[in-house]
Amino acid sequence: MSLYYQDEQATLYHGDCLTEHREWLEADVLVTDPPYGMGFKQGKRNSRVEGWTSRHTGVEIAGDADTAARDTAHTAWGDRPALMFGTWKRPAPAGVREVLVWDKVVSTGMGALDIPWRPSWEAIYVIGHGWTGKRGHGVLQHSLPTISDERKWHPTPKPLSLMERLIEKCPPGTIADPFAGSGSTLLAARNLGRKAIGVELEEKYCEIIAKRLSQGAFDLGGVA
Repeated sequence: MSLYYQDEQATLYHGDCLTEHREWLEADVLVTDPPYGMGFKQGKRNSRVEGWTSRHTGVEIAGDADTAARDTAHTAWGDRPALMFGTWKRPAPAGVREVLVWDKVVSTGMGALDIPWRPSWEAIYVIGHGWTGKRGHGVLQHSLPTISDERKWHPTPKPLSLMERLIEKCPPGTIADPFAGSGSTLLAARNLGRKAIGVELEEKYCEIIAKRLSQGAFDLGGVA
């Protein structure tokens, strides 16, 4: 468990952000997609594109049995500026000042089959002070189709465009993502000229993040 990747702007550690690598706590703004406490397990997903099936069938999210990992990280971070993804199905973290909505535009889940609507959004909790930029709408529309590149590399990815839009309004300083996943937060921060530090528990995702970051200053979608 060690330093996995580093360049002038981005640093990535492989290991447990709660016990092994605490360097992320030295950053200025937290932007992260922690385990939601949903007991997530990727089911088989087919699309209308011939031959395409999710490679994540049966994959589970580490630490997703409950919100303990999220809450422990949040407690360590304190009341400093933070954006944390979540779901209305579980209690929000403490100190939430506003809830943004990521409108996925297209539905990516089944939801309750006896209800005539499918789920197509996630919550983004706003914590702390110092946010900048022009005041805008709290519903952020960013599509992530089933057959998108992002879904090839991680079961619960976040669009690079969405992460860039969020980080544009973050207070100055280094961005931290202790649950780095496929690396969209780190890449978005670097694309915007921000320094970023991330931690990822699973090495297979560290490899993907390092590959994305090593492509150059801007990610053009080849690996997402």
